[in-house]
Amino acid sequence: MSAPTLDEVKAWPATVGVPKAATALGCSKSQLYELIKRGESPVKVLPLGRRYVVITSSLVRLLEST
Repeated sequence: MSAPTLDEVKAWPATVGVPKAATALGCSKSQLYELIKRGESPVKVLPLGRRYVVITSSLVRLLEST
């Protein structure tokens, strides 16, 4: 899967799953899960039961700053 453009990410819903966010960040989902587990995620993450969702606006801010 290729990395989405910033405009594509901006069109995403308010939250997305970790695998989709990892694609935008250019890392694997396992790397992002590890960062979340260690409390070092570069984006805001919400726990929902046994899974996590990434706040899209946080992802956009990070991508705009690079």
